[in-house]
Amino acid sequence: QAFFCLLLCIPWGSSCPPSCQCTERAGAKAVLCSSRHLVEIPKDIPKDAVFLKLDANSITRIPSNAFRHLSHLEELDLSRNAIEKIDRAAFKGVAAGLRTLDLSSNRIRNIPKEALLALNAKLRLANNPWHCECALQEVLWEARLDPDSVQDITCHTAPREEYVGKPLLQVLDAGVNFCSVRQRTTDVAMFITMFGWFTMVIVYVICYVRHNREDTCKHVEYLKSLPSTQGHAE
Repeated sequence: QAFFCLLLCIPWGSSCPPSCQCTERAGAKAVLCSSRHLVEIPKDIPKDAVFLKLDANSITRIPSNAFRHLSHLEELDLSRNAIEKIDRAAFKGVAAGLRTLDLSSNRIRNIPKEALLALNAKLRLANNPWHCECALQEVLWEARLDPDSVQDITCHTAPREEYVGKPLLQVLDAGVNFCSVRQRTTDVAMFITMFGWFTMVIVYVICYVRHNREDTCKHVEYLKSLPSTQGHAE
């Protein structure tokens, strides 16, 4: 009995990544990889992990299907890294069960909305150098953001200088709609394109009519000359 008790008290480390510590929290398996100088997400994270902490490392990218094999994952902490790029399918496979996702304090400027909108997790996106645009606005409207960190989602860059340095929520509350700006730009581009095509059609029609008129005049003149030629022959 003492032997089995000893086994149960030892952290489950047989399949644990060498740079991490694997243990149990309230009967759920946790993988702790905080402050381990990681530059990418470990490949050998146990499949039955429920809690995964990868905070305070040097991870720069979350590739597609990075956590796909972790179907039991509920909490994922990626805060305080150097993440700049998140692929569209970065969280594919964990969307249904994930309850919290912490991406705060990274280097994220923009993020594909497809990567987050499929999640039911509570998101922390604060303290990133965000570029305020339509995609980020849609994330703010549709994703489940942690209410305590929403005010810290600040516009590092924006289409207009007056928005820089302000919380995105404050800018949106003032009536700004980045999506309508993009729609107006698209509408103007479509109008210019249609006007160009219309102009080309008009020019073509004018040239066609003018060319036909010249041919008609030549043909009429030719016909007029025929009787005189015949009369002269008689």
